[in-house]
Amino acid sequence: MAKQRSRRRKAIIKRRIFLSLCALVLVCAAALCAFGVKTILRSSKPDDPDNPQSGNSSTASVEEEKESFASVLSTGDIMVHSTQLDGAKVSGDEYDFSSYFKEASAYFKKYDLAIANLEVTFGGKEAGAYSGFPAFNTPDSLADEIKASGLNFLVTANNHCYDTGLSGLKRTAAVLGQKNIEFIGTREDESKPLYTVKEVNGIKIGMANYTYETDGSLSGRKYLNGALIAEEANGLVASFSYKNIDKFYNEAQTVIDNMKRDGAEFIVFYMHWGTEYRLEADTWQKTVAQKLSNMGVDIIVGSHPHVIEPIELIYSEDGTKTTVCIYSLGNAISNQRQELMDSCPSGHTEDGMFFTYKLRKYKGEVTLEEVNVIPTWVNKYKNGGSGYDYTIYPLESADWGSKYGLNSTALSKSEKSYKRTEALVAKGLTDVQREIGCDITFK
Repeated sequence: MAKQRSRRRKAIIKRRIFLSLCALVLVCAAALCAFGVKTILRSSKPDDPDNPQSGNSSTASVEEEKESFASVLSTGDIMVHSTQLDGAKVSGDEYDFSSYFKEASAYFKKYDLAIANLEVTFGGKEAGAYSGFPAFNTPDSLADEIKASGLNFLVTANNHCYDTGLSGLKRTAAVLGQKNIEFIGTREDESKPLYTVKEVNGIKIGMANYTYETDGSLSGRKYLNGALIAEEANGLVASFSYKNIDKFYNEAQTVIDNMKRDGAEFIVFYMHWGTEYRLEADTWQKTVAQKLSNMGVDIIVGSHPHVIEPIELIYSEDGTKTTVCIYSLGNAISNQRQELMDSCPSGHTEDGMFFTYKLRKYKGEVTLEEVNVIPTWVNKYKNGGSGYDYTIYPLESADWGSKYGLNSTALSKSEKSYKRTEALVAKGLTDVQREIGCDITFK
């Protein structure tokens, strides 16, 4: 009996040890399972700082769902004629251009990109005295005023960009660079591209700027505004010849391809073209615009005629693309006054506009959401001394006369300017606005 009790006691002890071991195994297994689940859950978090590789797909999905917008304003030709220089001169080599943009500045600063055509050079004293037409050499203080106004991008390829020669062409680029004003169309050296892909709020906008060449007697050389330019300058100005238009088309296609390679999601070409003082596009403008539309350009913005020309909605020949084209924005500021312009006595050289648009990006797709026009008019008035000041007035609010303190003569001129602009752009702008489904401006 004693032996049996001893064996039974040993069996009970063994069974207890076995059960204890089993329990320990179960506890360890449960702990391992909990650790595994926790690890899996942690690794699935996209913002796990200890696992930089985790959550990439979730983050990408969130990015795709984000909605972003980019707003752009473009205005026309900035010119400084001799009378403007006389009025801006303070003393010695000091010039004050602060009156130019004082009413436009608030508009420029509302937009992510505010762009103008710089149709003067900053040739400096190295190029001789400051001068207006026919060879524009403007004090650097204008660049300071442009910067302060909120204009943050310039297009510089035009028929006056070589007015102060090769040194002036390069110096203009250097001055803009020093003042941190971005630009395209010309360059200081060929290491820099003649186009840009500008990212605005996550939207990549490809932009290029070209000016027309004039005819010359030397084959293979470039002429701008009737002047032969140095061979070194050939690659510093983005230009095209109507006589060799296929070369331009090939180059434009290459630029577009490069823009897309660089990520461009929307493409804009700034074209210096057309016929001065003509109130409608000429045959070449229409032909080139159609070709650019066929290539996939989304917006074309024109300059050079010094008057406003119509807006047109262009359809690519294969039916897959629409392009918004404003053939000419007119002058932003100049001394081309109605009373001085025998070749254009109608007053249209006093008129300009802010051409604006908004892009939307959602789920990786960029769309044109808004297009609008704000007519502008340039006033010339005595500045208290012997000269004149000039101011760009945006003609948006119904009471702009009282807003700007215009006298009866200036108010009458501005009202006529508004009507001239409305007559030229209302139909085309309405076509565009209907196409994209935004508000109709001129009713």
